[in-house]
Amino acid sequence: MSKKRRPHSAAFKAKVALAAVRGLKTMSELGSDFDVHPQMIAQWKKRLLSEAEEIFERPGSKSKQKQESNEAELFQQIGKLQMELEWRFHKKK
Repeated sequence: MSKKRRPHSAAFKAKVALAAVRGLKTMSELGSDFDVHPQMIAQWKKRLLSEAEEIFERPGSKSKQKQESNEAELFQQIGKLQMELEWRFHKKK
């Protein structure tokens, strides 16, 4: 019989990921201690390390990548609206 998926809370994931970052035990040992697959622990650790810098960002500042994607989306929307306006006014003439 297969195991059912268990939802883990954010606090639990943080606890396990921090234990993995400390490096006092191997992933296999942590997996048996917390009853979680070692691959899942590795994913949580990787995410913790990649997103850790966002914790210390100033509240008013956005990361450059998010800002660029937001700008691109807005420019695309502006282009659509301009085309729609041109089409409507051209149709009336």
